[in-house]
Amino acid sequence: MPHSERNFKQGDKLLKMPGKLDRGPVEFKSRITAQKGEVMAIATREVISVPQTMSIIDAVETMTRCGFRRLPVVDAGTRRLRGIVTSGDVINFLGGGDKFNLVQVKHDGNLLAAVNESIHSIMTQQVVTLPNTATINEAIHVIQEKMTGGIPIVDPEGVLEGIVTERDVMTVLANERVSFKVEEIMSRSLRVTEPDCPIGRVTRDMTQHRFRRLPVVSDDVLYGIITTTDIMKYLGSKKVFDQLVTGDVDEVMSLPVRNLVSGNLFTITPEKSVNQAAREMVDRNVGALPVIESARLIGLVTEFDLVKALSRK
Repeated sequence: MPHSERNFKQGDKLLKMPGKLDRGPVEFKSRITAQKGEVMAIATREVISVPQTMSIIDAVETMTRCGFRRLPVVDAGTRRLRGIVTSGDVINFLGGGDKFNLVQVKHDGNLLAAVNESIHSIMTQQVVTLPNTATINEAIHVIQEKMTGGIPIVDPEGVLEGIVTERDVMTVLANERVSFKVEEIMSRSLRVTEPDCPIGRVTRDMTQHRFRRLPVVSDDVLYGIITTTDIMKYLGSKKVFDQLVTGDVDEVMSLPVRNLVSGNLFTITPEKSVNQAAREMVDRNVGALPVIESARLIGLVTEFDLVKALSRK
């Protein structure tokens, strides 16, 4: 085990800080009235997509430039959906999981060579989709059941017609008045990392535990939050190549994650309403808010948590 890995075992710790109150799970009952085809009213219709032959680096640059966490992959002529590449796929490719074999095995660790492979080699091929006749209720059900942040919408021939995301659903539901507070719906057991933890360790944690984000904690103080998008942007902006001397992926993955943590940190307190949390996420264009009580991190509330709460009572 490399020296850098031994030093950061505590960065893979599970943070359990229940705070002052006993915050048990909340049970909900569905309350949305379904209307056939309504999902198209909230979906993005002018979807940017890429062909299977596009290189990994070009696809990631497209995602970075457009601010997307996912990119449908289609046939160039028919626009039939063939797959989807997400920020999670990119993290997996950079060292998080089985897609890292493309770098480590096929290209003997040379990242510069691996990023020129086609996007087909790392995309998710078994894509969860919705028909263009779907209701918002059906979209919510799929988001919760599959724990996915975005769902391509296709016609009966499999042609891409749109994409609906957690953010789309949450924005529509943000005005649904609910009585819940952030403390009732937030995630309370958090896996965290440290500012000096290597990027490679973070990508593995994210892939293994299916996290899109990890709070970064230093001496029990919240330092920031690192997301799959932050790491993907590091590759997509080509800043990663500024660090390369030999082209070996280990040069990049050994860098401390503090280099990628955004300077903007938005938080919320546990007594705030779910509606306020939704509005702040939409206004600040973030997918999660760390929950702070008495200067301590006690939880995390995400778009997924809010979709669940706002769609039920």
